[in-house]
Amino acid sequence: MTIDKFFSFSDFESTSRAVLTFLHSRLGFELWMVTRTEGDDWIVLQSEDHGYGVKEGDVFRWADSFCSQMVRGLGPCIAPKSGLIPAYASAPIGEQVDIGAYVGVPLSDADGSLFGTLCAIDPNEQPDSLQAELPLIELLGKMLSCLLVAELKLLSHQRRTERSLPRDALDLETGLMNQFGWDSIVQAEERRCRIYGHSACVVTIALTDSPSNGNQEAGATLATHIHQTLKECLGPNDSMARIAPQLFAIMGPERNLEHGNSLAKRIVAALSSTGVAAYVGIATRDPRTGMRAAFEKSKESAFAQTQ
Repeated sequence: MTIDKFFSFSDFESTSRAVLTFLHSRLGFELWMVTRTEGDDWIVLQSEDHGYGVKEGDVFRWADSFCSQMVRGLGPCIAPKSGLIPAYASAPIGEQVDIGAYVGVPLSDADGSLFGTLCAIDPNEQPDSLQAELPLIELLGKMLSCLLVAELKLLSHQRRTERSLPRDALDLETGLMNQFGWDSIVQAEERRCRIYGHSACVVTIALTDSPSNGNQEAGATLATHIHQTLKECLGPNDSMARIAPQLFAIMGPERNLEHGNSLAKRIVAALSSTGVAAYVGIATRDPRTGMRAAFEKSKESAFAQTQ
C-alpha cells in the first residue's frame, strides 16, 4: 500500500471524476454526469459513459431533461422505473434516448442558486432497493457543491494573477496584452469554461484606419487614447488586448450574449464620443467549439462590416 491513496483530490474537476467513477462502480448505470445549466443549455461537464456516447462538452436542452423536472419538484431524485413517473415519461429527452431508470440531485452555486446536477440514466429499469442509496448520492452532491463554491470564489483572484504577464506578452505602446498574451489568457479562460460550464463573450474592435496613419508617434498616442477609452467600459474580470495596430479584443468571462451586447454598445458609444471610428464584432463561447472559435467569429463579424 502506498500513501498516495490517502491524498485528497486537488479540485472540483478531479473530485467530480472520482465521484462519477465511484458511483458507477457501486450502482452501475450506463451514464453518470456532472452537468451545468446555462440559460436554455444543459452542459455536460464530466461524464462516466458506458453506452450512451455522451462526452464532456456535449450540450442538450435543459427543459427536455429529467433533471429540469426533478429540480421543479415534479419528479423524484431516484426513479428506478422512470417510465412510471408522468413527468419523466413525458420528458422530450426520453424520445431521444432510451431511459429506464434515473438518478439526479441538484448542485448549488455560490449564491445558493442552481448550478447544475449530479445525475445518471440507464436504459434498463433498476430494483426498488436503489432508493436506499439516496442519502449517499445527496451527500456526494452537497460535497461537490461545497467544493465548487470554494473554487468559484477564487476565480477573480486567478484572473487578476494571470493578467500579470511578462514583457514579451505586452504591447509596448499601450501596455495591453499582445497576441501572445491574449492567447495565454484565452487558453486559461477556456479551461475554466470547460470545468465550470461558464459562458463568456469576445468583443473585437476593428478601427477603420490604422492608428499609425504613417506616423509612429501619433499612432502610439491614438492607441493609448483608445486603450483608456475602452478601459472605462470594462468590468473587473474583463481582459483587453491589442492584437494588431488596428485591432483590439476584449474577453468577458461569465458574460452571456445579452451582457456582451450591452458591453459592445458601451464600447461603440465611448469610441464615437471621442471621434474614433471602428467596427465592433461580438460572439459568445459555444461549449462545443470553445473560446478560440468565439474570437474568430467576433473578428469575422467586425471585418464583415468593413466590406
